[in-house]
Amino acid sequence: MNRIRNIFGVSDAQLQSLVAEGLGTGGGWCDLYFEHTAYLDLLLRDSQVGSAGFHIDFGCGIRVLSGEKTGYAYAESTDYPALLSAARAAAGIAGSSCMANGRRPEQVKAVSGTPDCYRMDHDWMQVEIADLTPYLERLEAEIRRRDSRVVKVVAMLSASVSDIMMYNSLGELSTDSRPLCSISVQLVAAQGDRIESRSVSRSLRTGAEFLTEELLQELATEAVARMDESFEASRPKGGRMPVVMAAGASGILLHEAMGHAFEADFNRKGQSIFSDRMGKRICRKGINIVDDGTLPGNRGAVSIDDEGVPGQKTYMVADGVLNSYLHDRISAGFYGVAPTGNGRRESFRYNPIPRMRATYMESGCDGTLVDLVGSVKKGIYVDRFSNGQVKIGEGDFTFYVKSGFLIENGRLTQPVKDLNIIGNGPEALADIRAVAGDLKVDNGTWTCGKEQSVAVSCGIPSVLIGKLTVGGE
Repeated sequence: MNRIRNIFGVSDAQLQSLVAEGLGTGGGWCDLYFEHTAYLDLLLRDSQVGSAGFHIDFGCGIRVLSGEKTGYAYAESTDYPALLSAARAAAGIAGSSCMANGRRPEQVKAVSGTPDCYRMDHDWMQVEIADLTPYLERLEAEIRRRDSRVVKVVAMLSASVSDIMMYNSLGELSTDSRPLCSISVQLVAAQGDRIESRSVSRSLRTGAEFLTEELLQELATEAVARMDESFEASRPKGGRMPVVMAAGASGILLHEAMGHAFEADFNRKGQSIFSDRMGKRICRKGINIVDDGTLPGNRGAVSIDDEGVPGQKTYMVADGVLNSYLHDRISAGFYGVAPTGNGRRESFRYNPIPRMRATYMESGCDGTLVDLVGSVKKGIYVDRFSNGQVKIGEGDFTFYVKSGFLIENGRLTQPVKDLNIIGNGPEALADIRAVAGDLKVDNGTWTCGKEQSVAVSCGIPSVLIGKLTVGGE
């Protein structure tokens, strides 16, 4: 904690004074969010690393709550006069018809986060950018070696280390040091007059030990896997049919079509289709859907969230029953429950709001992927997704599927690509027929955009949904 406190150079007395200033117009809550984030990135294109960068983001955001009003201001400095000005601005935005309460926060006390959420044995900020270049060059060479049809490779490596300090009007002081690293590859392959594009990625909260030979070989192999099938694939005939979703990246369906609808701000405002479903059965018994901030090294892990609440594992759906929304401090106060550690923000420039972390469905006991496929006479199997859209109020969703297979008489047959999966979140949940025991959390570079961007992850076991609309030929 002392190392991080020294970065910002703010004393206990100054922390208390800033919060008192924030509460000076009668506000009921004030918190401070200090951030120092160092970023580096490298881009390989046309077989050489032609772009590299390093920069630092630094500042403090101050929030004041007064009833239903929120005041937020930030300073790109931690000099006391700049912080004092931001505290006064936030207090003025929040406003209040009440007299100033003159309240000062309690004595400063430390709050600990969830241990071992992430570790960094080799600090990214101690690594020379020039020492990272050969890794991207070797990755491209391995991809090209595996498939001569590859005509273009773009690879990007990025890493950051965020040192965070938070303080609030309860006197709670918390700190966190958060590494985040990502490597992504986009390639183009050509066969005759047909062109195929691919993308693969990995992202974890760890140090430069991330860059192993094993990872390099995994990415190269995955980048060109099933390339023959990609060139053979076609759009299937559309219609309503059973859909088997592969373990792993199919979890984006949970994130978009269901996870957002479980975020408590949408429910508090009556905007979610699940706003009146708490405690009610929304899918079959045995199904558990989790939002977890405690997976070690996971991209969505939070030792402590951006309001100073320790990370935790939250069962949104327990045994088929809607069990919990995802809460920040505001929604938790509204519902009279404890916050779930889901208050997150893009940076100190943004107000925290309820956001997901790692969202996944736990393994079921309905056999294997082979069993699920074997139970379908005519349907479709999907395993690679692109972007999706969802209407929170109605629950309707659309997802673009990059690849999959037709299922005919219990077997995977013709490869398919470039189709849409269309459905309704509550209806899809209720129509889950089988859940396999092969949960996989996908470690790709998932980023969630909801007014602001945060790092997340998703996962799912193989799942059979009785009927969805497949948009094809």
